[in-house]
Amino acid sequence: MDSWIWWLLVAVGLGIPLVITTMPELAMFAVGALFAAGVAGLGADVVWQVLTFVAVSVAQLVVVRPIAYRALRKGPQIRMGIEALKGATAVVAEKVDGEGGRIKLNGEIWSARALHPEQVYQPGEQVDVVEIQGATALVV
Repeated sequence: MDSWIWWLLVAVGLGIPLVITTMPELAMFAVGALFAAGVAGLGADVVWQVLTFVAVSVAQLVVVRPIAYRALRKGPQIRMGIEALKGATAVVAEKVDGEGGRIKLNGEIWSARALHPEQVYQPGEQVDVVEIQGATALVV
């Protein structure tokens, strides 16, 4: 049996535990085995096949793995709670000025205060929430 077939069997053999354990390192070794199969298919001897397998696998472990783990650790940026309200648009329910007022934000009535004390917003106007301080929204 040709050596490239053995390398394909190694790649498939690494792919099975990859699916079961979800260890991405096994995928990197499987890709290394596929490259070794390609080199074997081109007629290289066993030394070059093994060197290709090792070089491709190690290169992926050194380059791809840290990038992938950094992306996984970061995760999606989902804003929740008060952080999700910053930047939201609200409708003025009662006059809002530097002293206070009320807005309707995400279907709820919130106490609000104008970010700039000289600014006055009338009922029905749309405002943007800049910050939440306690139970009061600062709006512009």
